[in-house]
Amino acid sequence: MEYSGQNKLELFANNWQIIKKEFTWHDTETKRLAALLYAQEGKTIDCEAIRQCHALIKQNTGIFSTFRGNMALCVATLLSLSPNPQDAFSKTLKVYDLLKSVKLRASDFLVIAAYHIAKQTNASDYGNVVARTRSFYDGMKASHFFLTGEDDYIFAAMLGLSDLDVILGVERIEQLHSRLKGTFWDGNSVQTLAQVLVLGDSGDSVITRVLALRDMLRAQKIRLDKTYTLPVLGVLALLPVDIETIVRDISAAQNALKAKKGFGSLSVSTQELLLFAASIIAGDYAESAKDGILTATLATSISNIIIAQQAAVIMMVSASTAATSASASSS
Repeated sequence: MEYSGQNKLELFANNWQIIKKEFTWHDTETKRLAALLYAQEGKTIDCEAIRQCHALIKQNTGIFSTFRGNMALCVATLLSLSPNPQDAFSKTLKVYDLLKSVKLRASDFLVIAAYHIAKQTNASDYGNVVARTRSFYDGMKASHFFLTGEDDYIFAAMLGLSDLDVILGVERIEQLHSRLKGTFWDGNSVQTLAQVLVLGDSGDSVITRVLALRDMLRAQKIRLDKTYTLPVLGVLALLPVDIETIVRDISAAQNALKAKKGFGSLSVSTQELLLFAASIIAGDYAESAKDGILTATLATSISNIIIAQQAAVIMMVSASTAATSASASSS
């Protein structure tokens, strides 16, 4: 069985073959993310455009700038997909400074949050969206002090960009978290899932749909209910597609991608492979659905969610590598 959106899977795999030997000093996970972002736009990856945008970042930031951190290649990729990279970068820098001015900490996650705000709103609204982002973050932090951290900045920005009332939105996140926390084991991922469901403006019935989709996927030995894929499970549950179709397409896309060069079990973890396959499927569903506001919101959010999840993976790999190096140097 083939997934009907086979073209984007092919494009993603081809993009990976193009970029994997480029940007030697950047990690594999970030380069795969770059390949995926271009595929999501239906484009062949343009390494020269990314290289120019990476140079743009280096020319306009200091050597210790967070813009040169682990997500630098991701930011360069996003800028290269913009109609005017220079303008997009200038606006991102402005929003980043505003986010820091409300005492959000400099981090790779804050850089991505700044880009999304700059891209999705007018300059006259930056102050309001930044204030809302801070308020959503504070609300989540008040409810879950130990779960809420820098990795929530991107989701706080997405919530800040939405039309949700801050108080009601935070309350809704907490309600969903309380109902889901006994079902999924990872507390941080449950909070992210709740954020996704709130972004989709979902009613209580969505929990039943999330669990039904999880169970049907499990029956096919597909685990989208783990740490880094749980938010995508939420996105899929929100889209107006019947569960049987979702499960069929996820299974077909996973198998098709696994068969591509560079995506076998020795090259990509099962969860990362599922994240890629599910994100392409979710993007296709959102593009083809005719549900108006809901699908438009999710279509905009899907890439942001995938970036957030991949950023978490990249930060984890980076921290693990640094710890291993420190241990080796001290022995």
